[in-house]
Parts: sequence; structure tokens; C-alpha cells
Amino acid sequence: MVDATAPPYAAHGRHLLLTLEGCEPAMLDDLVALEVLVRRAAEATGATVLRQIVHGFAPQGVTALALLAESHASLHTYPEHGAAFWDCFTCGDACDPQRSVAVLVEALRPRHIQRQLVERRLALP
Repeated sequence: MVDATAPPYAAHGRHLLLTLEGCEPAMLDDLVALEVLVRRAAEATGATVLRQIVHGFAPQGVTALALLAESHASLHTYPEHGAAFWDCFTCGDACDPQRSVAVLVEALRPRHIQRQLVERRLALP
């Protein structure tokens, strides 16, 4: 039910997309380490982690998801390529997904990073 008396939530945010290449393959298949890493990276943005899901694939690879009070974060790994994709969207102005980069770089040690930051907002008056 919509509360007509509540002030409208800021319908905008920042969406960070990273491609991390040249990472240590063993780290990219460690479910426990990646669960901790996703939490640390998400919290570094200023976000609140509500829930996490981590799934390992056969023969390798992991998807780690974090549901945030401010939106979501995900890490998809490809150990066979030494690569990972990071996706972090935070609503409003309180969080900055770019603060997750240093945490990810420290843990995964990529040799190459592609970064895209998308400012998203509704076209409301």
C-alpha cells in the first residue's frame, strides 16, 4: 500500500560495473572468501547488507549476491579466465559504489580493470 503522506524517496542512484581481469584464479573459486569479500565491498560503499546468497558452479565459478537496504551488489567469477564481474547499484546519495573498488582490488589483485559508472534517475518533475 502506498503511503500518500510519506515524502517521496529519491528515485536516483549510481550503478557501478566493473570487469576485473588477470585475477588470482584460486580466489575466484573460494565461496567463503568471496562471501566475505562481497559483504566488505558492499559495506565500503556505506550500504547496509540485508541478505547474501553465494552459489558455486561446477566445475568452477561463483555468483555472490548481496541484497542491500539501498539496492544490490553482485560478483560473478570465471576462474578459468582469471576474471570477475562486479555490479553495484545504490539508491540515493548516501552511498557511493565507487568506494567498493579498493576493497575488490586489494583482494582480487586484477591486472586490468574496466570501469563504467552509470548515473540513473527517473524523469520525474
